[in-house]
Amino acid sequence: MNGRKPPPSALRNFLASESAGGMLLIFAAILAMIVANSALGDAYHHAIHAVTGPVLTDKLGPMTVHLWINDGLMAVFFLLVGLEIKREFVDGRLASWDRRRLPFIAAAAGMAVPALLYLIFAGSTPGLAQGWAIPAATDIAFAMGILALLGKRAPTSLKLFLVTVAIVDDMGAVAIIALFYTAKINLLALAAAAAILGAMFVMNRRGVKSLPLYLLMFLLLWYAMLLSGVHATIAGVLAAMAIPFERTPGTPDSQTSPLHRLEHALHPWVAFAIVPLFGFANAGVDIGGLTAEQIFAPLPLGIAAGLFFGKQIGIFGSVWLAVKFGIAGKLRGATWLQIYGVAMLCGIGFTMSLFIGGLAFPGNALLIEEAKIGVLMGSLAAALVGFAVLRLAPLHPDHHAVETETNAEIAADGDVDDTSEGREPVRA
Repeated sequence: MNGRKPPPSALRNFLASESAGGMLLIFAAILAMIVANSALGDAYHHAIHAVTGPVLTDKLGPMTVHLWINDGLMAVFFLLVGLEIKREFVDGRLASWDRRRLPFIAAAAGMAVPALLYLIFAGSTPGLAQGWAIPAATDIAFAMGILALLGKRAPTSLKLFLVTVAIVDDMGAVAIIALFYTAKINLLALAAAAAILGAMFVMNRRGVKSLPLYLLMFLLLWYAMLLSGVHATIAGVLAAMAIPFERTPGTPDSQTSPLHRLEHALHPWVAFAIVPLFGFANAGVDIGGLTAEQIFAPLPLGIAAGLFFGKQIGIFGSVWLAVKFGIAGKLRGATWLQIYGVAMLCGIGFTMSLFIGGLAFPGNALLIEEAKIGVLMGSLAAALVGFAVLRLAPLHPDHHAVETETNAEIAADGDVDDTSEGREPVRA
């Protein structure tokens, strides 16, 4: 032994950075709203849409600050999402079907019910049906920021449940973007993207571990995807699948694993720079001239209803049913009221919902602004109610003992083996 402590686990870094980054995201969103509704509002919108680069594709036209953030920096965000997905599926809490069962059920219901509610409220209005996926997403950073405000009152099992549901949710969002929000396909560019991705997998198979080389290939893949018509951010998730990964079951993360190294390096940049910058650039809605008719128009009302009601019904209802019928175990050290509170927090759809809103109504500034209003209303209501429920909910009788055991597990091998109490019947 050399006496050195092992590096912090990716899980520990994730929980810390997402909580702190979520707080910063909340601040960035509030600041954007303040600036957009002040004397600086015109300057804010002018700066965001200022032309700052060349024409990379005819579809996008000249690059602006907004495009660099949404189509460029967000690809790095999706790269991190892809790394987290791969780590969880290969060597994390989603590595077996027993562990995947509850997060998959909760995430699927938590996407389907909000989409259904959106279509009920807005689907019959011409031109709005394509916005069905806007309330289907959960903003993990924002939700973790709210949980951070609760301090030690929030059980670790709830945080890990939120993380795993959000990761599965992100997988669904990526699939939705690729399948439903893809423009006319440029087959030559798509073939180039496939060739680049194939080369990355060949590098992986031959034992190449140079992160600068993989990042260069990621940049080329991003540009090919940008030209292809498939949204460029998908390049981030695809590139992550090719990054080499060293499994460390039952032990701390490997210091030589390229995936772990890149994930650790990207976390602070994504959490403290990219996501808050995205929030600041996209949350600035001028609410000074809003009327009740605009607020309760079908689009914002459908999104808000999907996020606030759809998420809590889909996630809490599916978890309750899964436990009732013995499909999964109840979360360890958490009460049903606390589980309801975290299901409510899943209704915060800020980052991904704003992102999908821009894709659903390209070039329609009015509908994009209405979508932002709906996202902000639904997310704010979910955040306030979820926080209140978790703040007032009594702690589980075994809260302190379970937290001590869970922290010991993370300290020992960087992860938690199981967050459930085992399959048990529901008690009233």
